[in-house]
Amino acid sequence: MLYRSRRLETLLGSPLDTVTYTELAALAGNTEAAEAEDLDYKREALAATDEQKAELAKDVAAFANHVGGVLVIGMAEARGLPSKVMDTDISDAHLRHLHQVIARHTAPVVRFAMRPVPNPATPGRGILLIAVPRGPQAPHAVTAAAKTVREALLYPRRGATKTDWLTETDVATAYQRRFSAAADRAQRLTAVERECLAALPPSNRPHLLLSLVPETPGDMIINRDAFQRARAELLNTCLIGEDQYAFDGVRIGSRRYIAHGGEPHGYVYHQADLHRDGSGSCALRVTGPTSTADLQEFNWAEPDTVVWLLMSALHLLASHARDRTGATSTALVRTALVAAPHHHPNGPARPNLHPLLPFRIDTLKPTGQRTPLSTQTCECADSEAVALLDDLADAGPGLVQAAAVLADELVQAFGIAEAAPVTRDGELRQQQWSPQRRPGLVRWAQTHGVTMFTP
Repeated sequence: MLYRSRRLETLLGSPLDTVTYTELAALAGNTEAAEAEDLDYKREALAATDEQKAELAKDVAAFANHVGGVLVIGMAEARGLPSKVMDTDISDAHLRHLHQVIARHTAPVVRFAMRPVPNPATPGRGILLIAVPRGPQAPHAVTAAAKTVREALLYPRRGATKTDWLTETDVATAYQRRFSAAADRAQRLTAVERECLAALPPSNRPHLLLSLVPETPGDMIINRDAFQRARAELLNTCLIGEDQYAFDGVRIGSRRYIAHGGEPHGYVYHQADLHRDGSGSCALRVTGPTSTADLQEFNWAEPDTVVWLLMSALHLLASHARDRTGATSTALVRTALVAAPHHHPNGPARPNLHPLLPFRIDTLKPTGQRTPLSTQTCECADSEAVALLDDLADAGPGLVQAAAVLADELVQAFGIAEAAPVTRDGELRQQQWSPQRRPGLVRWAQTHGVTMFTP
């Protein structure tokens, strides 16, 4: 579920994603289960008329504009106390309709999760939970239908056991907080990026750097037991489609874990800074050959190498943010492809290493001959996007879509129109992956529901 609450989990006796029908039914008559700022009961959610649609949107947006909460549908209440189970429609068709109503009548669209809890004795009926986290894009408005104004933006906020409406001053203040939070995230992104670059060993090799900051930060406990668990997880982490471990060492830093693998001054080296609040930055050395053309020597890599590293870094950082720190909502992501770390705007000083070569993106024919793709070299290509944290951590089509958006901008800096191995529909083009990397990607795609097709 998108929303976690220790208070509600204690009240229910189970987390929201595992609570049973029996446990929910036991709320009836429980004086400790009264409606509150994070809990509301409804007998049903028809959402058929304009008034009913606006009411549902209001209830959901009110939670998002405050501290988040859970709407329990299928439970009657009397003076704020749950009084009787009134099983509601939990069919797929009805749930799809409710999704559409909330999406249509909230702006920005409120993120929420629905969980039907069926009555074992009545198929298609039961209790519906709608869990709403605090909205990082608040204030969320609802479109209210009225006789005088067909569609007016109004801003609800849950207060104690009822819903209030934000005043003009409240709305202006909420917007200011939203914009300030966006600026704070950008500053945080730059900070974690700079710290990761500063800690890298000197190198004259190309690197892909990716940094991520969640919109709703998490909070990771760092102690001896937590570190041992995280260390075991990280030492068993592989890049996408690989069966070799990416890291061979993990240590504790200032409010973070630092994972590293490979030889610091060798051909392959990875490093990841995984912060307590869910932020993170990952630097991966781009392996590829060195060639000479027109009397100029340069490093180069194939497009699938760049995309593979990008997808792997996205999944690594998003999994840390969501699963280890409890961060939620969307994530601001920035990536850079550099000829060497010192070329990055926030990079370290120029190393005393030679040679310092330009970098290109080209491809390799089956005969082993390089085929030019780049029309120019580039010292630092960068791109930025916002993606759903769950999509990145789940490592499915959503991860591929985000990688395609970021990779397209990276390769365009080299004069290439798009990153051919991936599509913005979340699919993989099989023939665009090298024979060495293709088998692992095929297995990964099959496991994670990603389409791999032959054009």
